[in-house]
Amino acid sequence: MDSKMNKIKRVLWLIFGLNILVSAIKIILGYHTNTNSVLADGFHSLTDGTSNIIGLVGIHAAMAPVDREHPYGHKKFETMASLAIAALLSMTVVTILHEAYERMINPVIPEVNLVSFAVMLITLGVNLLVVRYERKQGIALQSDILISDSYHTGSDILVSLAVIATLIGVKLGWLWLDTVASLVIAALIAGSVWKIVKHAGAILCDRAVLDEERVVKLAMEVEGVQGCHKVRSRGRSDDLQIDLHIQVNRDATVAKAHDISHSVADLVRREIEGVADVVVHVEPDHEGSE
Repeated sequence: MDSKMNKIKRVLWLIFGLNILVSAIKIILGYHTNTNSVLADGFHSLTDGTSNIIGLVGIHAAMAPVDREHPYGHKKFETMASLAIAALLSMTVVTILHEAYERMINPVIPEVNLVSFAVMLITLGVNLLVVRYERKQGIALQSDILISDSYHTGSDILVSLAVIATLIGVKLGWLWLDTVASLVIAALIAGSVWKIVKHAGAILCDRAVLDEERVVKLAMEVEGVQGCHKVRSRGRSDDLQIDLHIQVNRDATVAKAHDISHSVADLVRREIEGVADVVVHVEPDHEGSE
């Protein structure tokens, strides 16, 4: 587990460095050219770097070992950290909307040149590489932080495309397009917030994560199991908690019933990836012999 968490940390540090570089370039360009959409995109990229720091803190907390007060471990701290990223993004939405409103009241003509286009295209290319790498690592390492952050960074791609469209519009004399693009950017970030909250909420509220029939089918493969029901599952994809009830012959000894339950638990762990704990409740089969 420590090895996996350390890999996630290394990915976050790498992404953090790239995000800070990209955001600095965009912010400088936005101020220099008075282009609100570029500036908004730059601050959005800056929150990417801040979210990486939140992710590193969350991963550090999630690495803590099981203790008496946390018998199921601390992995949900990583999921909670993704909610902190969502809160940070929400603040960014408010900031961008405020800036768009100010720009409508006090319009400023942006300065658009070949440098503007070149910078946006270069940063767009960097974001494409970052999203692909981060999402791939997030799936491979089953990390809520990396997957949530990849949604965030992924919105940068659409944002950058919107900004490039704005630069073209300004060049054509459509000054209002700068403000409209800022509103589109805010909407895209809000969409990322919703995806993160929805994913984290499902985990923290113990939403069922496995198909009950799949678990029942596995349990019924074990010799001696005559029925299976009341299957429940919860947790993260890499930390699944499952409990279920099986029925065995009522004439079975306690030792035999115990062995059957262990066989069921071992089979579920082998066949379903990410299972951390399986609790099997044994009941007598009501149709068994008296």
